[in-house]
Amino acid sequence: MAEKQKRSWDQPEGASFQQWMDARVARRSTRTYDWNALKFQADHDPKYGRAQMRYIGTGGTGVASDSNTISAEHFTFSTMILPAGHEGPLHLHTDVEEVFFVLRGKVKLIAEKDGERWEAIVGERDLISWPPGVYRGEVNVGDEEALMCVMLGSARPITPTYPPDHPLAKIKRG
Repeated sequence: MAEKQKRSWDQPEGASFQQWMDARVARRSTRTYDWNALKFQADHDPKYGRAQMRYIGTGGTGVASDSNTISAEHFTFSTMILPAGHEGPLHLHTDVEEVFFVLRGKVKLIAEKDGERWEAIVGERDLISWPPGVYRGEVNVGDEEALMCVMLGSARPITPTYPPDHPLAKIKRG
């Protein structure tokens, strides 16, 4: 009989139930905001400066690993700080759905596909579910920093790309 493949949510061999469940809790007190995850964008233009705090998986920012996250099979979960006037540039995920849930602030959402453009302003407790294959971006149009939850439908999403004419499309991540 073939051995069953271990999944990220399976109880580790030798771990007690207490240890297993304790390892599945990600506390705010054990996390810090990572302003470097997307620093290559902010280095290009300071308006792209924003920070990610990872809870489940490493998200879509291209961070190779973060040992302080909970593993999952099918999604990532993080929070994102978007300072007033800052933006997340249009980018594309071809392999996953992405969800933005605004906890605080006022954010303009922008989508583009096949020459069409869509925009909406969202605020506290508003959510958008972005489908794969649609360029998406956000701009903090409020007077204070925005805080969003971000969830991607894959444990290791493909690193997003930018529109070919966007300056970030030419930048190589270091």
